Amino acid sequence: MYAEDDLLPLSAVADFAYCVRRAALHRIEHVWEESVSTAEGHLLHDRVHEQGAESRGDLRTARAVRLRSLRLGLYGVADVVEFRRCAEGEEGTQLPGARGRWRPFPVEYKRGIKRPELSFEIQLCAQAICLEEMLKVPIPAGALFYGLSRRRHEVAFDERLRKATEEAARGLHELVASGQTPPPDYGPKCERCSLLSICLPKASGRMTSVCRYLDHMLTVTSAP
Repeated sequence: MYAEDDLLPLSAVADFAYCVRRAALHRIEHVWEESVSTAEGHLLHDRVHEQGAESRGDLRTARAVRLRSLRLGLYGVADVVEFRRCAEGEEGTQLPGARGRWRPFPVEYKRGIKRPELSFEIQLCAQAICLEEMLKVPIPAGALFYGLSRRRHEVAFDERLRKATEEAARGLHELVASGQTPPPDYGPKCERCSLLSICLPKASGRMTSVCRYLDHMLTVTSAP
């Protein structure tokens, strides 16, 4: 169990699962590079959060739901949590002003087109674990919604994904505690990263952190 002061953002666990160096650049070196994709992603999340709650029959929808897990050491906001009325005998949670029990179903919004992406699934699973801890109810599945293709990808929170999520959360905390940014490891995913021009993955072996890169540039520009 982590203390409140040690909690890290849910988005950081997705960074860690995608690329450990990216997570270090964000959380240790506090580097951020805005791009068209990240800006559009922020706008998508903002629009979703502003829509407010809905209630239609056996489905209740809450938006911008605050989350926390002391077991994973994570906090954040779920874009959407759908509460689906439970059938008789199913486990669920009670909702204020609603009769019966309801099963939470988290939905995370992503800007792009529908595609398999483990880091997104880990982020969504972490949200589910937060909800389970907060509401004391099992959550078997959730979904990723892709804005450009307007399609959902349902994700089952099976043992494999839960284990990967717990390992990513633990690894993220160990990384931040170490204060060390690992060297780059260039791969195809690097070309999709907003930090490409800062990380310089193809320069592996020459500069292993943003701080060293800046020191190098300052030395060059100040030379007579």
